[in-house]
Amino acid sequence: MGIELYALDGCPYCEKVHDALSEASVDYETQWVDALHSDRNEVKRVSGQRGVPVLVDGDRGVTMSESENILRYVDQTLA
Repeated sequence: MGIELYALDGCPYCEKVHDALSEASVDYETQWVDALHSDRNEVKRVSGQRGVPVLVDGDRGVTMSESENILRYVDQTLA
């Protein structure tokens, strides 16, 4: 299943997570979301909310939001 990152183009918090995943050489797939908050149903389906970034680690059964939480997870678990 792997790692999926739900992100919005131009989102600085999403960029921080992208950078951390790249620096840690994590293989992941980006799911780009719509800029309209009301059109982010896929993000809501996986995380229960419409904000980004959202990281889904399908191999470990982990879904999380908030860039600081994701950055900590990348550093402690994926790096």
